[in-house]
Amino acid sequence: MTNVQAGGTYLYAVLAGPEGLGQAGVIGIEGGEVYCVTVGDIAAAVSRVSRARLRPERKHLLAHQAVLRHLMERGTVLPAAFGLVARNDEDVRGRLLDNRAVFKEQLEHVAGKVEMGLKVSWSAPDLFGYFVETHPELGAVRDQMRGRHDIHREELLAVGKLFEDIRETDRREHSERVMAVLGEHGIELKWNAPRGEREVMNLSCLVPREGVAAFEKVIEAAAAGFDDHFTFEFHGPWAPHSFTELKSTSSTTRE
Repeated sequence: MTNVQAGGTYLYAVLAGPEGLGQAGVIGIEGGEVYCVTVGDIAAAVSRVSRARLRPERKHLLAHQAVLRHLMERGTVLPAAFGLVARNDEDVRGRLLDNRAVFKEQLEHVAGKVEMGLKVSWSAPDLFGYFVETHPELGAVRDQMRGRHDIHREELLAVGKLFEDIRETDRREHSERVMAVLGEHGIELKWNAPRGEREVMNLSCLVPREGVAAFEKVIEAAAAGFDDHFTFEFHGPWAPHSFTELKSTSSTTRE
């Protein structure tokens, strides 16, 4: 342990006790030794770094993820977002003291659980054409404009808005169907804003560690009733980033 002022103390995660660290060794960023700063029955997994600010370079991101994987294999973690650097170990200890009750509550909430991701997308090559075929009102507007050479900009904008409104309605209805199935299996969910026009839903799922193998079957049940115009993809397991507030509750990042 050290309180040297040069550089800083990099935070990877908060643990339910130092025993969750195991024999981490020098797997940290910049080849640093990962060790624990402990306050009572919680601990922070940290390592020393040479700079107060770290760029999200690939080597740093890989080291951050490697430490989280090591910790996840041994127990429950509250993962930190990349880039949290405190001045020294004492600053980390102070944050653990200030937020001890919140951290303990969150550790209990995610104990024995991991995060899985589920993305559902429209796979139809012509997305607008797919919506025209499945929503007659959109096709009718398209047909009214077909062959005309005097189409005004306002008409095109109106068609675009109708398309977007229908797509958002479908997104909501499809998401509710899938979330209802996942909810029946006791899976806690977080809805994330879709990225791109083809993404139907982007869900973070909090799954019991022993339930990861069965998660695929749950997804198959959720996908029942969707045709070949939809693609279901899931990935994980990860540390439960979406279900903890370590990033917002911690103010260890140096200004």
